[in-house]
Amino acid sequence: MSKDKKRRPSSSSTHDSSRKPASRGGAGRGPRGSQRSPNPTPPEKQDSTSQEDTEGMRLNKYVAHCGVCARRQAAEYIKEGLVTVNGEKVLQPGYQMQKGDVVCYKDKVIKPEVKKVYILLNKPKDYITTLNDDRGRRTVMELLKGKIKERIFPVGRLDRATTGLLLLTNDGELAEKMAHPSHKVKKVYHVVLDKSVTAADLDRIREGLELEDGLAPVNWVDYDGKGKDEVALEILFGRNRVVRRIFEHLGYEVKRLDRVYYAGLTKKDLPRGFWRHLTAKEVIMLKHFT
Repeated sequence: MSKDKKRRPSSSSTHDSSRKPASRGGAGRGPRGSQRSPNPTPPEKQDSTSQEDTEGMRLNKYVAHCGVCARRQAAEYIKEGLVTVNGEKVLQPGYQMQKGDVVCYKDKVIKPEVKKVYILLNKPKDYITTLNDDRGRRTVMELLKGKIKERIFPVGRLDRATTGLLLLTNDGELAEKMAHPSHKVKKVYHVVLDKSVTAADLDRIREGLELEDGLAPVNWVDYDGKGKDEVALEILFGRNRVVRRIFEHLGYEVKRLDRVYYAGLTKKDLPRGFWRHLTAKEVIMLKHFT
């Protein structure tokens, strides 16, 4: 084991990230696709944006405030021609909103969400992280079963086979912050491999592997189970399938991948397939201390 291995975050505190979290968290597996919530009551005070507050706002920020997606994704949608203003396609994300503008996304009028919603989901396997799927695959939105009336979207992605913590919200600014690498949002994964991982390979991961799309720095990595085929690691960035690709690069096959810690949030009391509203304290933590 490397002598300079960094200390890990704890699952006992919402924000304390100085010790290792419990890798499995929660109270065991819940029924897949359950619509129940261990904590169905949202915080009483929520931020809001009224229609009157949007004059002069950039179009991509407006789309994000409407709960469609984060701001960067909104800019892409605008450039693709999926957004219209007063019936006309506007391809410039920096277009400044005017009083009385009517904005549509995919031909449906969108307006700023007055109530901000923050949902933490313990994603099961075989659900994709998207709002809908034209191939008929199950999406994470089905797990909420229409219980949230506001338009919300997933922050970032977990691939179909990956389980664990996923945040859904209609707060575009927070989603942008959580996804931006400059904020160094901590994410801890529990990984089960097809064979034991050598100490030498753990050291190579700690040093940072060069993948096809660049360096993959890891905050810390270590064995995390009864055998050496189970590993936990913390990363501060997000790229497509990066954890799987780290191990595949070294000749291992990932059998199970579970995100057990995300930006100070853990799976405590949140079985697989269940969701809950964030507390007001957790929302403040994400906005100001992440």
